[in-house]
Amino acid sequence: MAERFEVAILGSGPAGLSAAARAAERGLSHVVLERHDIYAQTIQRYQKGKYVMATPDNLPLRSDIGFEAGTREEILGVWGEQAERLGINLRCNANAETVEGSKGGFRITLRGGEMVEAAHVVMAIGDQGELRKVGVPGDDLPCVQYQLDDPEAFAGETIVVIGGGDSAIENAVALARQNRVYIAYRRAEWARAKSGNITAVEKAAQGDSLDILFSTSPERIEPGRIILRTPEGSREIAIDRVIARLGGIPPRGFLERCGIRFPADRNARIPELSVTYETNVEGLYVIGAPAGAPVIKQCMNQGYEVIETISGHPVEPADQPILAEKLAGLPGRPSVDEALVLIRDQLPLFDELTTLQLREFLLDSDTHLLFRGEPVTRTGGRAGTILLIGDGIVQLDLTDKSGATQTVTRTTGDFIGDVGFTSGQRRTSNVRAATDCVLIEMARRSVIKLLASSARARSIFERTIIIRQLQDSLSGDLSEADLQPLIDTAEVRRFTAGDLLIREGTTDDQNIYFIRSGSVTISSSADGRETVFGVEPAGSIVGEMALLYNRPRTADVTASVDTEALLIDGAAFKPFLDARPDLRVKIDQAVHDRVLRGVAYQQDPWRGAVADFLVEQGIGEATNALLIDESLCVRCDNCEIACAETHDGIARLDREAGPTFRQLHVPISCRHCENPHCMADCPPNALHRDEKGEVWIDKTCIGCGNCSENCPYGVIRMAVPAPKKPGLLQWLLFGRGSGPGEDKLAGKAKKAGAGGGDLPKKAMKCDLCRGTRGGPACVRACPTGAAIRISPNDYFRSMTEMPS
Repeated sequence: MAERFEVAILGSGPAGLSAAARAAERGLSHVVLERHDIYAQTIQRYQKGKYVMATPDNLPLRSDIGFEAGTREEILGVWGEQAERLGINLRCNANAETVEGSKGGFRITLRGGEMVEAAHVVMAIGDQGELRKVGVPGDDLPCVQYQLDDPEAFAGETIVVIGGGDSAIENAVALARQNRVYIAYRRAEWARAKSGNITAVEKAAQGDSLDILFSTSPERIEPGRIILRTPEGSREIAIDRVIARLGGIPPRGFLERCGIRFPADRNARIPELSVTYETNVEGLYVIGAPAGAPVIKQCMNQGYEVIETISGHPVEPADQPILAEKLAGLPGRPSVDEALVLIRDQLPLFDELTTLQLREFLLDSDTHLLFRGEPVTRTGGRAGTILLIGDGIVQLDLTDKSGATQTVTRTTGDFIGDVGFTSGQRRTSNVRAATDCVLIEMARRSVIKLLASSARARSIFERTIIIRQLQDSLSGDLSEADLQPLIDTAEVRRFTAGDLLIREGTTDDQNIYFIRSGSVTISSSADGRETVFGVEPAGSIVGEMALLYNRPRTADVTASVDTEALLIDGAAFKPFLDARPDLRVKIDQAVHDRVLRGVAYQQDPWRGAVADFLVEQGIGEATNALLIDESLCVRCDNCEIACAETHDGIARLDREAGPTFRQLHVPISCRHCENPHCMADCPPNALHRDEKGEVWIDKTCIGCGNCSENCPYGVIRMAVPAPKKPGLLQWLLFGRGSGPGEDKLAGKAKKAGAGGGDLPKKAMKCDLCRGTRGGPACVRACPTGAAIRISPNDYFRSMTEMPS
C-alpha cells in the first residue's frame, strides 16, 4: 500500500529543504523525494571551497534553516545538521517519474514502480534537470566525468575540459595549476562567461599548462584519447580524463508531463504561477529556480511561504514591505499587487516578465517621485543606470556637437539613459520632469539581467538604442521614419581589442561604423612604419571618408579595447546623406578635423608612438588615468604616501610598477573606465559610480574578489584594513609606528578579528579622493608636477594641438 503524506516535496535543494523544515515545524506529515544520493545536489557539485553569496542583502531570510554567506562546506554542514535536528523526512535515490492527480489525491510514481500519495505536491527540482552529456561515442567511459568536486584531487594529468561557461572555465583554471589542461569550446569566442573568468583563463593560457581551443568540439572519446573537430581538421589528444561542463537540461518537459501549463512561448522556462506559487493544477506548486527565483535566499523564502499557504497560514512574501516602500508614491497609492500589474502594463520592457521576476527586478531598483520642473539628470553626469518612466512626461534638452539644442519629450512607458548606458560616457542632455513623474531607476547589472531574461525587452531596448544613437550622432531632428532606411541595414558588431574594423587600401568595403562603446585606433602604414593618428571614442563615426569621397580606405581602424559598433550599409547611408545637405556639411567638417589631426601626427612620429603606447595599455577605455612624466619625477614616492594617508593606511596606487614609454609612465592605479569591468559582478552592489565618474567601493564589500578578478589592469587590491597608526608626533618624537605612508610589514601580518580569526580581506582601489577638497592626493603631493590625472581624450587632443 502506498505511503500517504500531507505534502510531498520533490527536490532537496535550498527551496525544498526550507519547505521541509517549515512542514516539520508545522507538524505536517511530509516526505522529501531526492533523486540523487545526497541532499542539495547542485550545491554539492560546487567546486571545493567555493564561496556562496547570500544576496540580495536587503531581502530578509524567512526559513527554519539557517543561511548566510560562506563556503560550500560551511553551508552544507549547517543544512545537514539542522535537517537532522528538525526531523526532516528525506528519502534519497527517490526519482519521481510521474505526478498525477489533483489537490487531496496526488499519486507520485518513483523509478522502480513504488508509489507515494500526497494531498499537496511541491516541485523544488531546480532548473538543471539531467546533466547534459557530450553526445558523442565514448561519452560514458570511466575517463569522462560531468562535474568536478575538488581540482586538487588530480595532479600530473592531461585533462580536456569541454564547455565555455563559468563552470568549465573555473575548473580549467583550477586544474591547470597542477595538470596539463585543454579547454575546448565550440564557439569562436567566449559568449556566456563572466568577464572575470575570461580574464583568468586568458591569463592562465599565457603559461604552458593551459591551451584554449576555440571553434572545437569532440568527435569521439576512446580510452586514453579524445578526437576533436577543429577548424584545421581532426586533432587527437592523449588524455587521462575528460571533464564536460555542459550544464543541465531544463525540466520543462517533466513539468508539462505533470500537467503544468507554460506560457505560449516555446522557449519559456518558467510556468504560469499564482502569487502563492500554485500552478494551473490545484494543489501542485512550483518553487525555487523553476519559479524564477535566481538566488538561494529567495528559494528558501519561497519554501517557507508555500508551506504556510498549504497549512492555512498564508503570509505575504518576504519582499512585500520593501516593495511597498519603493512603490508608495505611485498615483492612487495602489497595493503592491496592484502596482505590479500597473507597472507591467505601462512599461513594455517588463510586460513579458512573470510576477516573481518583476518583483525581483523592482527589489533591485530605486523609485523616484519628481514634481513638475524638477531635474532628472544633468549634462555631464555619469550614465550607469536606466530610468524607466512609470508615469508622467520628461523633457530632454539635446545638444549636438555643433552646439544646437533641441527639446524632445519622453512619456509613460519610455526610458532614458540608454545611449550613455551603452557607451559608458557622461550623460549628454539635461532632463527635467515636464509633469509630476514616477521614475524607476535600474542599476547596470539589473538591466543586463533583464535583457538576458526577456527576448521582448532585448528587442525593444536594442531598437531604441539604434534609433537614439543615430539621432545623437547625426541630428536630434531626425525622426524614426527618417532613419528607417538606416535602421533596416543596422547591425551590431562586437570586437575584441586588436580586431580590425577597417583595413587600409580596401575598396570593396563601404560600411559606416558608429562606435557605441569602447574606442578605436586610427592608423596608417607607410615606409614600413605604422603611424597612429589618434583614438576615436564612443560616439564617433568612422568609415565615412572612403564612402563620401569615393576612394579606397585611407587608414586601418582597430579596436583599442573591447568595442561595440553599429554597422550601417554605405549603400543606404550615402543617399540618406545626399538628401540632407546640412547634415552632409556637418559630416564633412568632422572628416576635415580628423584629417588635420592625422597631419599633425604624421609631422611628428613621436605623437603617434605615444598614442600607440597608451592604446596598448588600455587607456582608450579610461575616463581619468594617472600618468607620470618621468623626466620630472624624482622618485620621492610622495604620491603613494599621500594616497595611503588619505585612505586609512593602504595605498591605492603603485608608482614604480606599470609600463613606461620614453618618459611617459603609466603606474598601477584605477583608470575609472567608461564601462567599468569591476562593476560587472558585485553581489552586494558595493561598487558605485558618481556624477564626476569616480568608481568607488562602499563598506558593504564582502571581500569576494570578483571585482579584482574582473579588472584587466590589476588595480584593485584585496587587503586587510590597516590597523590605526599612532599620531604624527608619536612617530616623530618616540619612533612609534611606521611613519607616513603604508606599513608594508603590517599588510603582510595576520590581523585577528573580534572572534579570534583572521579579518577578511576587502577590495580597495582609487576613488579619486572623492569627498576630499582639492582633488586626488597623489597629484597634489607631487612636488615637481610630474603626476597628472587626465582624460585620455583630453591628452590626445593636447598632443594634436602641441607645436611640432
